[in-house]
Amino acid sequence: MGNAFKKGKKSRLPKPTERQNSESPAGNPDWVVVSPEQVEVQPSSPQRELPPIPPPEVPTAVSEDDISFVKGDLLKVDPASQTQDWWIATHLKTGQKGYIPSNYVCKNDNSLEAQDWWLDVDAKDGRKESEIVLMLPGNCAGTFLVRRCSDKSVSAVLSVRYDNQQTGDPAVAHYKLKKMDDGGVYFSPKRKFKTVFELLHHYSRHADGLATRLTVPCPRIQPVEGFQKLEMEREAVTLNVKLGEGCFGEVWKAKLQKRVDVAVKTLKPGKMRPDEFLAEARVMHELRHKKLVRLLAVCSRDEPIYIVTEFMANGALLDFLKKDDGRLVKFTIMIKMAAQIADGMAYLEAKNYIHRDLRAANILVGQHHDVKVADFGLARILDEGIYGADKDSKFPIKWTAPEALDKQQFSVKSDVWSFGVLLYELITRGKIPYPGMSNKEVLREIPKGYRMPQPVGCPDGYYEIMTQCWLDEPCRRPTFEYLHSFFDDFAVSTQEKYGEADQAR
Repeated sequence: MGNAFKKGKKSRLPKPTERQNSESPAGNPDWVVVSPEQVEVQPSSPQRELPPIPPPEVPTAVSEDDISFVKGDLLKVDPASQTQDWWIATHLKTGQKGYIPSNYVCKNDNSLEAQDWWLDVDAKDGRKESEIVLMLPGNCAGTFLVRRCSDKSVSAVLSVRYDNQQTGDPAVAHYKLKKMDDGGVYFSPKRKFKTVFELLHHYSRHADGLATRLTVPCPRIQPVEGFQKLEMEREAVTLNVKLGEGCFGEVWKAKLQKRVDVAVKTLKPGKMRPDEFLAEARVMHELRHKKLVRLLAVCSRDEPIYIVTEFMANGALLDFLKKDDGRLVKFTIMIKMAAQIADGMAYLEAKNYIHRDLRAANILVGQHHDVKVADFGLARILDEGIYGADKDSKFPIKWTAPEALDKQQFSVKSDVWSFGVLLYELITRGKIPYPGMSNKEVLREIPKGYRMPQPVGCPDGYYEIMTQCWLDEPCRRPTFEYLHSFFDDFAVSTQEKYGEADQAR
């Protein structure tokens, strides 16, 4: 993220000499350069949270106290302000002084952490996380990243995606970049380099022992941060494309400040009291996790009320699974989706919240097949462990636990039951649960012990965890913390091959 990155051009591997000819003092801690992920800035305050991500090359300032900048601009930061999320800085070209979001700038130096190809994860999680991002659809052979290694004798690890010549399937190879006494680095003793930059430049021209030649840095999946203030002026939101409609209102693709793609949920007048709607928004605003759809703001002073959330490019998981892209998703990706959903639900579980409507229609899919839990606004914090629904309230029969159907009582364990049904939707690529059965038949047969049979091609270990979610006694059902751990390490948990699951229906 140094001066090698120019406006309007794609990132490339810089030559070693280019890294040395920096236009600004390398290593100066007061000089920073904007990273490729740009930001949308909210009203000025060093206490406020960090903002969401607009497209590259878009000026960032929203309030009068913010500095507008784009990728490649140089800023001088006031060291005294670096204890907060928002820093005070001076734009070195325009002379403007104001606030900048700290998570979208980095030191203008030659450190590995400042580069586009660096994956910032803990060393113990590096192998698994690198394989997840490199195996995402859209990445080609030669896509690579560099990450930390738990072995202190190793400078870093180079991970690269390649095509297995025997099977034709994509795979990931990992190479330890070992240190030399003179500061150099190598992964093969036959060829040594002065720096990691020189090594990457060489292997971008020749495979020379790697599984494939390096081509492009792996795109990053960036977290979305919300605003500190919940209320936003309606004029800041422009509705563009209607995405859908529910019992409480409509869902739109919109622009925030004419720059950032967001999703907007509107409230139909008369369908819910504004205070109830705002209560939903406040709950969502308090729940902050990387696998929950992030609430950004609300516009509540006039009707229709807006709830503004982050935009997920591939929409609802249910619809995605039925489309061509979803049909091509392999079982390994499904497992990672299940792990991400369980991760988000484990957070709600730890916060003592219930979702009450967990199903594929309420899971959203991002650009890189990352998934997040949505529509948990009807959840309520549990004072006594159980939330009682009104008798007149509507909820999806085929996803609802028997104790909730019988007594209209919901708990985290009823969410676990729903998760088991969601797993059925996932493995069958969006089929309706309990095929051939009406809601009345489901209501009659579930208390008698009926459970959906194992789908064709579904691995035994996957189906076994589904049935554990459907145990009669809620206390015997697994926790979401366990479910996340199970799917996060599925191959080890089940010790079985699951290639046939790609054809499961």
